[in-house]
Amino acid sequence: MKTIIALVFVIALALASPLTPPRQGSFEAQPSSILKFENENNGVDGYKFAFETSDGHQRQEQGELKKVGDEEALVVRGSYSFTGPDGQVYTVNYVADENGFQPEGAHLPTV
Repeated sequence: MKTIIALVFVIALALASPLTPPRQGSFEAQPSSILKFENENNGVDGYKFAFETSDGHQRQEQGELKKVGDEEALVVRGSYSFTGPDGQVYTVNYVADENGFQPEGAHLPTV
C-alpha cells in the first residue's frame, strides 16, 4: 500500500512540475496574441484583410473581381511572413487569378 501511495505521489509531482519552454526555433505551439486585425468586405466590389500576431506572423490580402473575356475572375493579391525554425523571417508574396496561384519568395525555388 505504501508503494502505491509513493507511486501516486511521484506521478502527481511530475504532473505538477512547470513545463519548460521549447528551444529557440522549435515548431512547438506557443501562445500568441493578435496585435493587429483589419477586415473590410465590400461584397461584389472586393475585400481586404490584414493581421499580425505577437509571434511574428503577418498576413495581408485583397481580392477583387476582374473581367476576363466574357467571364469574371477573382484576382487575389497578398503576402504572409513567419519566422522559421532557423530564426529567419520568410516572406511570400502571391497572386491568385485566372492563371492559378503564383507565389514568390527569396527562399522559394524558381523555374
